[in-house]
Amino acid sequence: MIKKIIYTILAVIGLSFGLTLGPLIWQLFQIDGGLLYNPIVNAVIFMIIFILLGLLIAPLVEKVIKKMFDILAQQTTYDLVMGTIGVFIGLLIGYMVSLPFSNFNIPVLSATLPFILMFVFAIVGYQTVMSRKHEWKDAFARFQKPVEAEVEVESQMLERKADDTFHRYKLLDTSVIIDGRIADIVKTNFLEGILVIPNFVLHELQLIADSGDSLKRSKGRRGLDILNELQKDDSVNIEYYEGDFEDINEVDSKLVRLAKLIDAAILTNDYNLNKVCEFQNIPVFNINELANAVKPAMIPGDEMTVTIIKTGTERKQGVAYLDDGTMIVVEDGQYYMNQRVPVIVTSAIQTNAGRMIFAKLSQAQIEQSEASI
Repeated sequence: MIKKIIYTILAVIGLSFGLTLGPLIWQLFQIDGGLLYNPIVNAVIFMIIFILLGLLIAPLVEKVIKKMFDILAQQTTYDLVMGTIGVFIGLLIGYMVSLPFSNFNIPVLSATLPFILMFVFAIVGYQTVMSRKHEWKDAFARFQKPVEAEVEVESQMLERKADDTFHRYKLLDTSVIIDGRIADIVKTNFLEGILVIPNFVLHELQLIADSGDSLKRSKGRRGLDILNELQKDDSVNIEYYEGDFEDINEVDSKLVRLAKLIDAAILTNDYNLNKVCEFQNIPVFNINELANAVKPAMIPGDEMTVTIIKTGTERKQGVAYLDDGTMIVVEDGQYYMNQRVPVIVTSAIQTNAGRMIFAKLSQAQIEQSEASI
């Protein structure tokens, strides 16, 4: 379509050129010929010449036009309006400056210099307006109502705060996909932004799903099922990154590189990747840390009922677990193996592996045991 437009424009220019300047060109080269001085013949000859010239320059012109379209598509409406105003002001100033030169009656200078001046001033006007577009925006904002100005300032403050803490893209690594809890977290709407699945993470997940180890194979297939579940959910904003970093072999290193390129945060359960991200100042969301944070707080004196399933490392200790996997170490609990007993919390500590709660048997359980003896 663009080439057809270029050929049409060149054909019209050739016709106009042949009708007006064709005979003068033949006279300039002292070429005698009756038909060559015919305006219609000149129009046809120069139209053909310009069309043939278009075959050579059309591809270049088409590339330039497409590049201009791409640049314009990336500009905001405000930038386009301000840029147009700057060009118009520059053309107006250039036209006024060129008026004295057009009256000199110098063949080349009078015809060419005005166009050059208008072109130069148009560029200067565009650059001047665009370099100070934010100042113009602030100046226009002063004429708005005070209430609107306060709303604008408030919105700018909110946007500034969001820029400091909010990351639009969240990169998912293999561990957090296989874990599966990410699907439930996303459905709660506590996780904002766009989930990004890099192609190299998907490839690693596929290799795990095709593994000869049955345990790895089941984990990989569960991860693929989780991705399919997220993709089918219309409320989840998920995208795929098709690129790769061929100079890097490790998937974790690729994730770190991609996070830096697109200013993204990383969602992971990998302890080592978590530490690498912290060292390189990359925001990281650890699902295990989130799970520990939302566990109900246990303080000394709280009562609960647990089932002791094994002995502890210390003498007479018994070990039980809550539904969320929290370990309960019960004093003198080894005497109640595979029994459900009431206990009282004595203390709790937080470790890298999770939370650990220490407890003792309740007084009622002790009295019942003594009575049975």
